[in-house]
Amino acid sequence: MKVDHIEHIGIAVNSLDEMIPFWEKLLDSPCYAIEEVKNQKVKTAFFKVGQTKIELLESTDPEGPIGKFIAKKGEGIHHIAFATDNADNALQEAQVFGLELIDETSRKGAEGLNIGFLHPKTTHGVLIEFCSL
Repeated sequence: MKVDHIEHIGIAVNSLDEMIPFWEKLLDSPCYAIEEVKNQKVKTAFFKVGQTKIELLESTDPEGPIGKFIAKKGEGIHHIAFATDNADNALQEAQVFGLELIDETSRKGAEGLNIGFLHPKTTHGVLIEFCSL
C-alpha cells in the first residue's frame, strides 16, 4: 500500500464549542469546516497544519464510537489517518499483511472521503484509518 501523507490526526473531545477556540489559538488558524457524520454518530471540526489536518471529534451519541472512547479513555488522540490513492486497496493489502480490519470495505466519512479502519489490537494499540477521494 502506498501512503502519500498523514491525512489527519483525530482527537476525541467532549465539546467542539469549548475546543475549537483552544485549537484556533494554539494553531493561530481558524477552524475551516464543521460537519456532522450521522452514520458515525459524530460531529467534526477541521484545522489545517501544512498538508495535514487536525480533526476534532465530538460524539452525538454516548453509544457511538467516540462516546464510548471518551467514556473509557477520556479526551485525547483517537486515531491517525493516512492518505492513500485507494482506501479499499489499502485495506485489502493490510489484511493480506495479517492485520485485522474494522472495515472490510471503505465507507463515506467526513469531507466526502472514503475511509476504512484497521483494528488497534493488530497495530500495536494504534487505531489506523486509510482515506482516499
